[in-house]
Amino acid sequence: MNSSKSPGLAGFGILKNTTCHTEKKISVFFSIIFMTVGILSNSLAIAILMKAYQRFRQKSKASFLLLASGLVITDLFGHLINGAIAVFVYASDKDWIRFNQSNILCSVFGICMVFFGLCPLFLGSVMAVERCIGVTKPIFHSTKMTSKHVKMMLTMVCLFAVLIALLPIVRFRAYQIQASRTWCFYKTEHVEDWEDRFYLLLFSCLGLLALAISFLCNAVTGITLLRVKFKSQQRQGRSHHFEMIIQLLAIMCVSCICWSPFLVTMARIGINASRSKETCETILFALRMATWNQILDPWVYILLRKAVLKNLYKITRGCCGMHIINLHMWELSSIKNSLKVAAISESPVSSKQINLQPLSSTGQ
Repeated sequence: MNSSKSPGLAGFGILKNTTCHTEKKISVFFSIIFMTVGILSNSLAIAILMKAYQRFRQKSKASFLLLASGLVITDLFGHLINGAIAVFVYASDKDWIRFNQSNILCSVFGICMVFFGLCPLFLGSVMAVERCIGVTKPIFHSTKMTSKHVKMMLTMVCLFAVLIALLPIVRFRAYQIQASRTWCFYKTEHVEDWEDRFYLLLFSCLGLLALAISFLCNAVTGITLLRVKFKSQQRQGRSHHFEMIIQLLAIMCVSCICWSPFLVTMARIGINASRSKETCETILFALRMATWNQILDPWVYILLRKAVLKNLYKITRGCCGMHIINLHMWELSSIKNSLKVAAISESPVSSKQINLQPLSSTGQ
């Protein structure tokens, strides 16, 4: 039977003469650990975000909380589905020919890998854009960025990621079992056809574009917050400025460090095609790095909160043997205060009042 014409054997060509080997016990152990830690951390983050959303449902922070909840829910389902399939593959001794005769499992695995890979990146860029608009254009954000609009954006992002994931199936291009025989993705070995290269380049370019948008918007937001902090004379804005800048830096670092190796590797394979020198071990290492992003994402929002940072600051000051200074009270909503301070700094009325203050003091 010709395997190129048989959908049931479409992904089995890679199983012959494979040179990528993984230790079964170690790989199963890591898969179970990754899945368990990811599920627990994302579940904790969902509980915290949902509780916060109930408190700030009618306030400006609701849009941020909705997007953050969508991100961690996506990460949670990614760990559940992809992790369960990976553990099943390891438990079956990676015998794809036995349990994947019709190539259904590999197709489902490949679709989930693409969807749960791109969707968090898209949501991260949307969150960065939302924060950038909220800080630089607070009036526009408060009037136009409603919960209804945010839910529409979440739906559109998910549908777009689903479309990209289903594109090979629509074009009758089966997802391929990779050289390690532990996961399915686009064809990454002996890539010669232009369509196979197109899928790899599409995935990597969309992911890198999402990272670039996140980096640019977060940089603009951070610079704006710093400018507002130094210009504003209100001491109450200092704590939430510190919190926001730390969160932005952490999100950028985690996303870029975790996802860049995998996206760049896929781009190099798509560009070089059959001349690519990427080994199976390199691809597998880049994939595991990308998996860590879904584990670390929720902890950015869990740990880098104002209450945690405040206690950490006190502990650090105490360990250094220095006198703990009296901290100013942290505001209930950092996003709300960022909008308030930015709006005050941009308001022409407030600037006139600030200019009149030294004149009044001179007259007295």
